[in-house]
Amino acid sequence: MRHPAALVLLTALLLAGCSDTDSPPTAGPSTAPSSSVPLPTTQPPTTESPTTPTPSATPTPRPTATPASCVDQKLKALTLSEKAAQLILTGISANGMTSSQRSIVQQEKPGGVLLLGTGGSLSHTRTAMAAARTAATVKGVRPLIAADQEGGQIQRLKGPGFDRIPAATVQGTWSSSKLTSNADHWGDQLKQAGVNLNLAPVADVVPSSLKSQNAPIGSLDREYGNTPAEVGPPVQAFVRGMRSAGVMTSVKHFPGLGRVRGNTDFSSGVVDNVTVRGDADLKPFADGVRAGSDMVMIATVTYAKIDPKNRAVFSRTVIQGMVRGDLGFAGVVITDDVGAAAEVKSVPVGQRATRFVAAGGDIVINATASQTATMVNALVSKAEQDKTFAAQVSSSVRRVLTLKQKNGLVSCG
Repeated sequence: MRHPAALVLLTALLLAGCSDTDSPPTAGPSTAPSSSVPLPTTQPPTTESPTTPTPSATPTPRPTATPASCVDQKLKALTLSEKAAQLILTGISANGMTSSQRSIVQQEKPGGVLLLGTGGSLSHTRTAMAAARTAATVKGVRPLIAADQEGGQIQRLKGPGFDRIPAATVQGTWSSSKLTSNADHWGDQLKQAGVNLNLAPVADVVPSSLKSQNAPIGSLDREYGNTPAEVGPPVQAFVRGMRSAGVMTSVKHFPGLGRVRGNTDFSSGVVDNVTVRGDADLKPFADGVRAGSDMVMIATVTYAKIDPKNRAVFSRTVIQGMVRGDLGFAGVVITDDVGAAAEVKSVPVGQRATRFVAAGGDIVINATASQTATMVNALVSKAEQDKTFAAQVSSSVRRVLTLKQKNGLVSCG
């Protein structure tokens, strides 16, 4: 039998060599997978002297369960209709909501709003976006407030307080450090105005031989270059600059609009007969994802050599196979506009939302505010009838809420 004093000394030595590995980290969430940061197998030595426990001391019991995460709390709190609405980005005037738009946003509580038209000054925009934020907030979840602030001909906000941003063809001639610095500055202006999502940069590669014939990108000087090697670095520089300013980004328009002629906003039946899965021109999208882009935007074009039966926004091959699989992108996937675009006019409004989510997508851009309720109701109805689809809705909402929480748009208590 051991002497009691020896037992005390042995206990003290054992306690001195142990550490608490179950305590949660105090730092914020990381975007890197946990497997990429191996945990140490041993603890560093300590210089503190062990404290001899008294025989009467008892260990503090550890909690047997952790509280539900903020995202889990919100998923539980939101109704099915409120969840479906989180998947819609509704168009409003960049000058502020019209009375009809305000009524729709207050009633439907969409997950975000998209600024359309041309806005006013930075201070005016700040006031207008505060009103939109209040109208769309539901149960502590605030909206995405998005603008197309690329530069050149595609710049929604350019009143006093906003710099005039050069076209991508000019940005593409700058060094990466210069573009990142400027994008940081432009992003800071957006942030001050209450805009938290810039639907940029354009990652499309437009061959020089097609520039003048390429209506959606080349003819508007929206491309950073004519080869993947030219486009990739500016895409990354732009993403990093906006990210530094605290503004989310979306690389677009996957899997590329550089080889088409028609603009899907104004034309229907637009087809790409060249691009293939694994195409070299897809590299700038991968570059943007690596730089930390929060979203990947999907084109409404049909890609004959990838999925000839479905537009990209309705294609599981494009979204699940290429974006989720080939790119390894686990973040939010968003449509190009499917509200007012001519390309999808023949598709029933509700199906534009349900088919996208069924294909693996998350957020539906709907430039026509009056169609918001139709899209929300279609998502709800299909989820109530189809358990598989209901699970897809929940997965999409989780991705959206996770992104929002990361960017300070979710309040939990």
